[in-house]
Amino acid sequence: MTEENRSVTPPLPTNLYFEATNRCNLPCRTCVRTFNLHEPERDPLPQELKQAAAALPTLRRMVLQGIGEPLLNKSLPEMIRFGKAQGAWVLFNSNGVLLDRAWQDTLIDCGLDELRISIDAATPETYREIRGAPVFDRIVANLTQFVARKAERGTSHPRLSLWMVAMRRNLRELPALVDLAAEIGIPEVYFQRLVYNGLGVAQKAQSLHGETEGEVAAIIEEALRRGERHGVALRASGATTPLESLRETEEPRPWSRCQRPWDTIYVTAHGKVLPCCIAPFAHQDFQSLVLGDLTRQSLQEVWHGERYREFRRRHQSDEPHPCCRTCGVGWSL
Repeated sequence: MTEENRSVTPPLPTNLYFEATNRCNLPCRTCVRTFNLHEPERDPLPQELKQAAAALPTLRRMVLQGIGEPLLNKSLPEMIRFGKAQGAWVLFNSNGVLLDRAWQDTLIDCGLDELRISIDAATPETYREIRGAPVFDRIVANLTQFVARKAERGTSHPRLSLWMVAMRRNLRELPALVDLAAEIGIPEVYFQRLVYNGLGVAQKAQSLHGETEGEVAAIIEEALRRGERHGVALRASGATTPLESLRETEEPRPWSRCQRPWDTIYVTAHGKVLPCCIAPFAHQDFQSLVLGDLTRQSLQEVWHGERYREFRRRHQSDEPHPCCRTCGVGWSL
């Protein structure tokens, strides 16, 4: 089936994003949550996750994150165990601040497949400026201890990676972040270009989109060289390389290549269904992003409901939802 004639009533999704909490312990300057918390703080119950997942017989991937720090929810281990019992690949992003020895052992014991650490910097100064707290050294210490603990216990899981939301303010630290990953013993660094919405430092002036030559290219190439030297893979979020993720496209409808409206469902801590995890960062009108409510509807009713069908129709047209137009298909696949 081509991108232009995909069904607006597709089979049930295989990827479930479930917001384990919308509470957070950092005031990151790139995060919409710091400036606009669209729903009251809440930790959803494991039963809510189980009800959502029960409707997905083909579930392959469970991502326990959203706008919040998952380690704040004490029920997270039960959620992870449930996901593994369903046969899903289970992962989440964390800022790593709370990743002490107890959490390290718990995540290993639960069978978590992958843990992504959002760090955005290679120095304490830049970290504090972007992420709003002087905890860089604590995070590095936690990660160093976690790598050692995995070795002590003879396990390769969870897979660890460092993530950088790349912008003008921090791009120069990308090579040093690759060095840091090697020093800690983390095999992957991910480059994720900034989605700007006019809040905090998420400004158009900070965006690197369209810059694939000159200093930007030189910095990325140096980071790639260091990765090769250290045995650390430098990748871009999504289906592209770091430079490719910045490249302007000449496609008339680049957003139409994104598969998420057909294979992924995102549920907030209050049961609201949004198009994806990027949508709240790409568009400030939260209510326009809500495609359904699992406290009032079944997952299938939402997935095949008129709001979702209309969202998919627009996605294959010249007038997609604004969150898709500003997202950047290069790394949202």
